[in-house]
Amino acid sequence: MQRFFWLIALLTFTVAAHAQMPPGGTPPPGGFPGGGKPVANGHLYGKVLDSDGKPLPYTSVIVFQNRYDTITGTKKDVLVKGAMTQNNGDFSLEGVPTFGPLILKISATGFKQYVQTVSFKKAGSGPPSTDKDLGNIKLSSDISQLNEVTVTAAKPLMKVDMDKKVFDVTQNISSVGGTAQDVMKNVPSVNVDVDGNMTMRNATPQLYLDGRPTTLTLDQIPADAIETVEVMTAPSAKYDASGGGAGIVNIVLKKNRKTGYNGNIRAGISSRGGLNGGLDFNARQGKFNLSANAMYNQNKDRTTGYTDRTDYSTDPNLHTLQNNVQTGGGGFMFGRVGLDYFMNNRTTLSLTGTKVHGEMSPKSTLDIFTDSLYDSGTTSSYGHRITDGKRVFNGNGLELAMKHLFPHEGDELSVTANYFGGTNTNNSLYTTNYYTAKGGTYTDDVIQKIDGDGKMHHITGQADYTKALSAKSKLEAGVRGQFNYTLNKNATYYYNDETGEYDLSSSSTSNYENHERILAAYGTFSSSIKNFSYKVGVRAESSNYDGKLLNNGEKFSNSYPVSLFPTIFLSQKVGHNQELQLSVTRRINRPSFFQLIPFADSTDKLNITKGNPNLVPEFTQSFELSYMKTFSNNSTFMASGYYKRTTHTITSYTDSETDEATGTSALINTYINAKNSYTTGAEVTLVNYITKWWDMNTNINAYNSKVNAGTSEVQNNALWSVFAKVNSNFKLPASFELQLTGTYQSKTNMPVNQQKGFGDGPPQMQAQSSSQGYIKGFYGVDLALKKSFLKSKALTATVSVNDIFRSRTTDQVSYSTYFTQEYTRLRNPQFVRLNLAYRFGKIDASLFKRKANSTMDTNSGMQM
Repeated sequence: MQRFFWLIALLTFTVAAHAQMPPGGTPPPGGFPGGGKPVANGHLYGKVLDSDGKPLPYTSVIVFQNRYDTITGTKKDVLVKGAMTQNNGDFSLEGVPTFGPLILKISATGFKQYVQTVSFKKAGSGPPSTDKDLGNIKLSSDISQLNEVTVTAAKPLMKVDMDKKVFDVTQNISSVGGTAQDVMKNVPSVNVDVDGNMTMRNATPQLYLDGRPTTLTLDQIPADAIETVEVMTAPSAKYDASGGGAGIVNIVLKKNRKTGYNGNIRAGISSRGGLNGGLDFNARQGKFNLSANAMYNQNKDRTTGYTDRTDYSTDPNLHTLQNNVQTGGGGFMFGRVGLDYFMNNRTTLSLTGTKVHGEMSPKSTLDIFTDSLYDSGTTSSYGHRITDGKRVFNGNGLELAMKHLFPHEGDELSVTANYFGGTNTNNSLYTTNYYTAKGGTYTDDVIQKIDGDGKMHHITGQADYTKALSAKSKLEAGVRGQFNYTLNKNATYYYNDETGEYDLSSSSTSNYENHERILAAYGTFSSSIKNFSYKVGVRAESSNYDGKLLNNGEKFSNSYPVSLFPTIFLSQKVGHNQELQLSVTRRINRPSFFQLIPFADSTDKLNITKGNPNLVPEFTQSFELSYMKTFSNNSTFMASGYYKRTTHTITSYTDSETDEATGTSALINTYINAKNSYTTGAEVTLVNYITKWWDMNTNINAYNSKVNAGTSEVQNNALWSVFAKVNSNFKLPASFELQLTGTYQSKTNMPVNQQKGFGDGPPQMQAQSSSQGYIKGFYGVDLALKKSFLKSKALTATVSVNDIFRSRTTDQVSYSTYFTQEYTRLRNPQFVRLNLAYRFGKIDASLFKRKANSTMDTNSGMQM
């Protein structure tokens, strides 16, 4: 409506101006400079912003010139050009006179009219320049127009682009005081298990932070610093081709560039005594913007579970039952400081530093009941193991970025250089006492310890360029280089009763380093023809990695030449706010460091884990067809059908091998390249604004999946499964808000290719063989209540309860000709968290300016 109003106004001004111009452009007395008609080849351009620096679209920009009217014999202002600003606030006026002063007038509802005299400067003694950049023009709010108007509008819960769905999570009250792991529990299409492993359509997606791959895990990113989550089931060629068929989940952190200062401070406590706290702060003045985020979260987890296993590979067969209780200790800190320098109206330099530090102190007790199944009868024994460990990791990140906007609307260049590196140490002590039975006679003990340390460095450089070829066509291109280095050392020792010292077990010790290099370039072209839009692109990537066992000098390597990853996106609007979308993509997933490392972790004899240095990347081809309908109240319905097929699927696998620590046969959990795998399914996402006080989003995904491992020992069959998630938000009287979230997962094949992040240590797969088992169905319900205080609602209190019915249990069943196993875990049921948060700030353009009667330091803003 606003666009229509300004269009009518411009047409009216144009008609009026044409009526006032004499035929042939009669010159004023004395004629135009140089004789003849005025030179009208000038170009004026700039950007219109509000007082907070945000772009103002659909704003009227009009240029007048004072000319002589031969009819009245007087001078009057005559309209020579007019336009409206684009979505980003840019305007461009071509064909304006270059001689004589011009009058620029900018008008927008709720703002004071802006008037400026404009002249084209001469270059030395020559003619005047034909281009003039007016820079960023800020409009001042017109209080007289706005003081009677109150507007409240909530951000849409979901926005759909051609290659992604964007979910606003700032209103997600159940995750207040938590981590990104809590946020993802409420994001449609995303599933998070009890260990924080994220899956999407039963596969592990690539995790991004602010558009770049990250080595942080979900529990290392504070929930309160997250603004939106972008779900890309079929990423375009602009993004890394890695991540396999599951796509990308991009976490976008909050950014605030309002003039003045503002922030948020919060603190909380959990039902187990775990403390958390955080601070967000932002200050902007002139050309500088400073932002800072800090978070601390104590780890007070509690996990219970059991493993019930029958081993057919031994003689006699063994039946083992393990009951486990694990508690978490320690805590995690996250800090981030960013500085933006607005070099000019179109160029911004940004420097961001990140610091993470964690000290985890997990403790566990394990009751082990073992039955040896002889033909003549059963012999039983009992073991009790106490584990005391500590894991410390430190990470440091630095990012330098430059973004330049060209005068031509839609043209921009961005360049970033990113470094993230860190160190980690881990040590664990395992004390196992054996008895004839529980409460019986002591027979023996085994004391084992593991000491380890490592470091990693990730360096990334990237440049992206966007060129708007027309109002409907755009070209994007970029290059990227990524260089990773990882060093890991683990030594296993057994206590010697005779010497009273720990002896090194060389067969269970591994010192390993890994180098990985990835080079990439991409190009995409997007355009539209009436209601049909398309985006096509291709990404070229080459990669190689090599590893080395430092103990014996043994080397492992693999090199891949340039591979092409095409992407195609088609969109057709069919009227009545309906749209059809089709995407075709090809992607790659490379094995992680911990999947490659050939170190055998035999601390748990029931679950010995080992990497495979011979793994090769997997390739996935995906197809997706979607239908979307937007209703009059902004409610949205979206349905998608998809199919993805992966070759050389990287999957966990359990097989009978020789345990190097004992020299006997044992079941080893490792990774293999399966022959192939596929997933096909349909997904429905609904966002409903039911009333002014109730909104709800629903996600239902039904899929069929199978892993073909290419071995006769696998009995896994294709399986149909259903995953559903419902999130309801209620605005209640007296400034209360209520959020209710429910999830359901039916029986499903195990997700493939789960990977660990920085500081997590070697993988503990617990026989999670994707090609040899399934997960039983389960459900969970979470509840959160928020109360706002003060007139400005700046103070809030939030109470949240996780898994209120103690039902979110992970129950995995694995099997082969060598074994059958059931593995069950329940983590943090009925976990309650209370958080208080206070929002503060002052939006004042002159906040840090030096006063004539003050000795205020303009750089620090502090009194001297």
